[in-house]
Amino acid sequence: MEFVTRKITYGAARIKLGLTSELRLGNLEARRDWGFAGDYVKGMWMMLQQDEPEDYVLGTGITHSVREFCELAFLHLGLDYKKYVIQDPRFFRPAEVDLLVADPTKARQKLGWQPSVSFEELVRLMVEADLKRVSQEIS
Repeated sequence: MEFVTRKITYGAARIKLGLTSELRLGNLEARRDWGFAGDYVKGMWMMLQQDEPEDYVLGTGITHSVREFCELAFLHLGLDYKKYVIQDPRFFRPAEVDLLVADPTKARQKLGWQPSVSFEELVRLMVEADLKRVSQEIS
């Protein structure tokens, strides 16, 4: 899996269902501006409705750490991430960017765009989707 968010939610679901006992990740302190894809699609549509093309940045403007993502994902499943997540140096990226955050001010001001799905809701949606997916895989 390429994206850490998916690795976390899929791994947490597999742990909840007893299919594995650990999840190995790299830098738990890396901070990202995570948002819901549907919100970004709406923002792109709003950009296309403008009379003149312009550059816009879409994002929440709020960062959360990989650790926070783990904590919420596992908590949603009634688990303590500290018992299952192992920080593994093999998964650290040599050119890791520790902080990625958007400034959506222009999109908010000119388009009226703003995210509608919170970080907590995003994590919950992803965990529920992967729990369903893993359950179907083992059926």
